[in-house]
Amino acid sequence: MKLAAAHIFPQFHPPFSHPHHPNPPPPLLAAAITTHRRGKDLFPIKSHQSQSPNPQTAATRHDDGGDPGIPFEHVKTLAKFKSRHNYIRVIQVSRAADHPLAGSRLLLLDAPGNIHSISFLFKSLTNAYYDVFATLPPILPPGPVGILGFGAGSAAKIILELHPQTVVHGWELDPSVVAVAREYFGLEKLESKHPDRLFVHTGNALNATVKDGFAGILVDLFSKGCVIPELQDAATWEKLKRSLKRGGRMMVNVGGSCVEPEDIRKDGNSIMEDTLKAMNKVFPAGQLSVLSLDSRKDDSAVALTGEFPDADGDRKKRKHPSNIINDFDSYSEFKCQNCYIGSEKR
Repeated sequence: MKLAAAHIFPQFHPPFSHPHHPNPPPPLLAAAITTHRRGKDLFPIKSHQSQSPNPQTAATRHDDGGDPGIPFEHVKTLAKFKSRHNYIRVIQVSRAADHPLAGSRLLLLDAPGNIHSISFLFKSLTNAYYDVFATLPPILPPGPVGILGFGAGSAAKIILELHPQTVVHGWELDPSVVAVAREYFGLEKLESKHPDRLFVHTGNALNATVKDGFAGILVDLFSKGCVIPELQDAATWEKLKRSLKRGGRMMVNVGGSCVEPEDIRKDGNSIMEDTLKAMNKVFPAGQLSVLSLDSRKDDSAVALTGEFPDADGDRKKRKHPSNIINDFDSYSEFKCQNCYIGSEKR
């Protein structure tokens, strides 16, 4: 998943602290606090991810239209190079920065600088959609979880910590991203700590398979700043569905208007809608739910396949140290407008 700047989701109240704001301010106030300085002294950050600091959305809420940023004196570039697939940057944000990402290490990919991974030194939770991904394992049947679009391993790190029985298989197209994850984001240490629970593969994530199928699949596939085009094709979702065990589910970062594509002619919200429509052809009525990760529903969203979650039953299964999602009532059934499924218009 990817992000663009920091914001606080109003429907969630995670107990995360900020050095200058122990109680996170509401979204508009947070945006004002983090973007009061503009111009050449700010390091712009974006993100195709979502959740409490969601660097993606705050930028759209300002009269001057500029992106939120961090003062350059609080940002250190640790790595910067081009690989076969990406323009890769690793930056360190000072703990002294007056910003929700203070103290974090960020993996930026693509020309717009979308955030693809967040890591904090003293905590696993990120206040981003990776934390939402970690709510999937408790509502799955027994079996491994696949992460398609592994990045630097933000989601895997949280899942391994919170769910000791879960085995994770991650797929990342770019070997350089995996190398950066091992050098700068602690992936090598994580692999050594969980040799029987974490397996990282390089290659096309859409060809991911495991023996007997996945219990769950997390899909976080972006390229050039937007959801990959294959995910707007129902055939892709048919293929992924076949790789699931009986009762398995998928959770998908479908992006939204918060995402900044490299191609300015593309629109993140339209791509999100097309992705959901393609999923809906494979997961019809009652089998596809959407969680909006911001007050504006088109900003950023996560989709969940399978029967609508049982809020009471699944809450009892979950062991999550935050209130990222107070219950699964936060999800709503996806209802496609102007969709044709077979001969029926929905």
